[in-house]
Amino acid sequence: MKKILFGAVTLFFLNGYSQTIPDSLKAWKKGGIGTLNFSQTSFSNWAQGGENSLSATVLFNLFANYKKGKSAFDNSLDLTYGFLQSGKSDFRKNDDKIELSSKYGYKTNDHWYYATLLGFKSQMTQGYNYPNDSVIISDFFAPAYITLSTGMDYKPNDNYSFFISPISGKITLVNNQMLADAGAYGVEGAVFDTAGIRISKGKNVRYEFGALTSFKIKQVITENIVLTSKLDLFTNYFENPQNIDVNWDVLLGFKVNKFVSASVSTTLIYDHDIPVPIYHTVNGVRMQTGSGPRTQFKEVLAIGFSYKF
Repeated sequence: MKKILFGAVTLFFLNGYSQTIPDSLKAWKKGGIGTLNFSQTSFSNWAQGGENSLSATVLFNLFANYKKGKSAFDNSLDLTYGFLQSGKSDFRKNDDKIELSSKYGYKTNDHWYYATLLGFKSQMTQGYNYPNDSVIISDFFAPAYITLSTGMDYKPNDNYSFFISPISGKITLVNNQMLADAGAYGVEGAVFDTAGIRISKGKNVRYEFGALTSFKIKQVITENIVLTSKLDLFTNYFENPQNIDVNWDVLLGFKVNKFVSASVSTTLIYDHDIPVPIYHTVNGVRMQTGSGPRTQFKEVLAIGFSYKF
């Protein structure tokens, strides 16, 4: 099932622009970058103490953009997977992302386009509530987010885009019944009787309709330093429209030489429909005392090998 779904997404990405290629190969700009970041620490008879560790992250950023006449078709695919092993513990996932974006625009004047945007986000493998590796909190297509939006795109150049859509649909998929029964990621949970027996299954799909604003920028600071940022804001017209979903990615990339690079990346997420565990320390023991919407934040500092093609 996983191979079929992933294949379908890949085929969409490839087939979406293949029909236009015969018009003019010169109208296409295609390429990407692959990066391998890793760190390793080893101790032997180290008086100050310490624990052996190994981590690695693989990233692929691919793009295929078409521009001819009044038509512009931008496609991107980002894949990230990382793992961490510390001491005698098993390998643990510490990063995992599949993100596909495809946008078609038809130019109306110098900088504005009528545009339609299709977005997809998910992950590859199961995630756990570490250090408890028996509790699954995410899975492939659990969650997965699909957005389809129509609106206007302000695009003065290839490095800047401001997309506004008053007509936007968002689909949340939870393709893991245990998570769906728990009502994870905003889907409707299962119904249980007083004895804890499930009466009806949780929903695997949630539909939302609202407005989307998407802002993207790429800024060359110096010859070897590039800043890229993407901010998505979504509001549901029919359910708590005051609660705005936020997804903000920032990447600061440093090019050391042709094959060595460094980067600092951050991701900030806020979704009122996603309960985040709340922990408190009671008598020296860290315990989960509840859950609720929280601002999620991730920061990664990486140094490794990269290859641009």
